[in-house]
Amino acid sequence: MNFNITKRTALLVVCDIVGTYLAYFLSSFLTGQLRDVWSTNEIYFIVGILAVINVAVLVAFRMYNNLWEYASVDEAIQMVFSALLSTLIGAVFLWIIDVRLPIRVYVVAWLLLMILLGGVRGAFRIHRSKRRGGSKSTYGDPSRLRSLIVGAGETGSLVIDRMTSNDPLMPGIPVVATDDNASKRGQRLHGVLVAGSSDDIINLVEEYNVEQIVVAIPSATLEERKRIYGICTQTDCKLSTLPNVRELRIDELDDVALRDVDVADLLGRDEVILNTRSVSGYIAGKCVLVTGGGGSIGSELARQLCSVAPRRIVLMDMYENDAYLLANELCSRYPDIEMRIEIGSICDKARLRDVFEKHHPEVVFHAAAHKHVPLMEVCPREALQNNVFGTLNVVREADEHGIERFIFVSTDKAVNPTSVMGATKRMGEMVMQYYARHSKTVFSAVRFGNVLGSNGSVIPLFKKQIAAGGPVTVTHPDIERYFMTLPEAARLVVQAGGMATGGEIFILDMGEPVKIVELAKSLIQLSGHTPDV
Repeated sequence: MNFNITKRTALLVVCDIVGTYLAYFLSSFLTGQLRDVWSTNEIYFIVGILAVINVAVLVAFRMYNNLWEYASVDEAIQMVFSALLSTLIGAVFLWIIDVRLPIRVYVVAWLLLMILLGGVRGAFRIHRSKRRGGSKSTYGDPSRLRSLIVGAGETGSLVIDRMTSNDPLMPGIPVVATDDNASKRGQRLHGVLVAGSSDDIINLVEEYNVEQIVVAIPSATLEERKRIYGICTQTDCKLSTLPNVRELRIDELDDVALRDVDVADLLGRDEVILNTRSVSGYIAGKCVLVTGGGGSIGSELARQLCSVAPRRIVLMDMYENDAYLLANELCSRYPDIEMRIEIGSICDKARLRDVFEKHHPEVVFHAAAHKHVPLMEVCPREALQNNVFGTLNVVREADEHGIERFIFVSTDKAVNPTSVMGATKRMGEMVMQYYARHSKTVFSAVRFGNVLGSNGSVIPLFKKQIAAGGPVTVTHPDIERYFMTLPEAARLVVQAGGMATGGEIFILDMGEPVKIVELAKSLIQLSGHTPDV
């Protein structure tokens, strides 16, 4: 259960406690039992127990996490049952401790409790609506995109309400919605008609002159998302989505914003979510060195490490700008964690030794590498120097300084390598495995596929080519690659370090490979263009 204490939640709890007292007081008055029930001071303590039971039941029903600004019939039903259950539990508890109240007091108290609990939350809804301000008559504004909302659930309700409230984080004019639940069709959500299912999207786009499609079904399965995105990309509309509001805290709702659907949303599998907390004991309170800390993988790795509270993170990189910006970002978000930047190359033995002797790291994540496949074909010496001998330098320092754990970031191109880059990464793995057999340090490696959006990956290249008007170049139409997101890659590395016992090479099951040509076509469609035209 994710119960987050915020000012708003605390205020709701206080209101619910006061509401419990008020419900039982009014119930006693309305049933003619006021003098009999409230004749002793003990009743205040007894009703206080009922108030605690009421709050506990509301917590169990997640009534402090629900989005009351966008509440629907489901939330109202939850309110009825939670009030009923808390009243029944309270009655049983009082009966056990030999406190008798007339049954009619409980019945009327339950009815009043529903009214009071719902009233408080309704007041929050009205207050939030007024605070966002602005008239809801935004239709006709030519500067805003006419939008179709896919999904008439809680997330779709949030989108429509925020759009019609002139929220700059959710730009657009909601003109129609769809939902695959047949019972919702023909109904209106904040005044917007639910006109059909996802199969009707193309027809509705034409009928309502839609310019933007917002996919508001984050809880949908992979196959459902792929099918809906496939339909949406057949239109010329801008395609947007947003995170699952059920996974957000109440105080994060105002910051929820639409974002463009990107290629990660079109992956042929669900994103792998790894439980880093169960294996992160080796990081908490430790000094951690990340080589290549300013790179795309190293920087995301540092972000993931911060969530498990190391004592210090040392970012070592050849390029000062990226490392400096990352350190500033992490310092502002995690002020309790020391951030240190060390500029230098892993090929410089003396500089590397200085870093180890200065910080005495206990865990090393080795992400520094030359990884651009075509460039390494024409610069094989640099690939050997950095990926093999540089790795050897870091491994030796880790061994000599008694580092607890060493995690080497490798690649699936090291499997039966056909390129210079893949061969040098495989040699780096062999160096690591040799030392794993003779060292007290726990050495391990992690292999993963192409990282979406990382420096040197194919995605940024495709985006640049599309922005320039094409053409988008694909080496061969049959080429396939495995893909993962940056957070996935970083989580895998962190978890592998906790699972390692020495010498292992961890590989993530990334599902089916993706054809590069299909990836390019998806990017072209997401950019509002038509492939092969």
